[in-house]
Amino acid sequence: MKVLLHLCCAPDGTIPLERLLFEGNFVICFFYGHNIHPQLEYEKRLQAVKKLVEYFGVQLLAPAYDPHRWFLETKHLAKEPEGGKRCMLCYRLQIEEATKHAIAFDCNACATSLTVSPHKDPELINAIGKTLSNNVGLSWIDRVWRKRGGFIESVAKSKELALYRQRYCGCVYSIRG
Repeated sequence: MKVLLHLCCAPDGTIPLERLLFEGNFVICFFYGHNIHPQLEYEKRLQAVKKLVEYFGVQLLAPAYDPHRWFLETKHLAKEPEGGKRCMLCYRLQIEEATKHAIAFDCNACATSLTVSPHKDPELINAIGKTLSNNVGLSWIDRVWRKRGGFIESVAKSKELALYRQRYCGCVYSIRG
């Protein structure tokens, strides 16, 4: 299967990428960073993602950094608590962009690394992914990557590869809160 894997960051991408490749899939990675602030943080994360895809020998799609677009979409939810409606919209924006790129690059399935994090709701993320993928004729790989030791493995693999590991989701609103 030709899979587009949405990467939220390099550390969370380690295990999904490794497992999808082990299963025999052709994987293209997609890094959406419009939600990451400030730009220096975005650049650190992008460099880590480049290091990850180089290690695994896969292609990376990384659209130009455009935080203005993300702010326009999310500003009405600026005061939402962490894990609330703003986060759900952010997941939707990321996965929606991933599905567009999956279609453009002739993939037949899409997945996300967002479900590695123990701080995110994997059922909700997978529901968003399934809906958006189905809307454009893609299969959604419905996985909770943190299961079966996935999160612990991602931490170990990140250390092994000396990947930059961030301390917050990336959004400017999570920095202040």
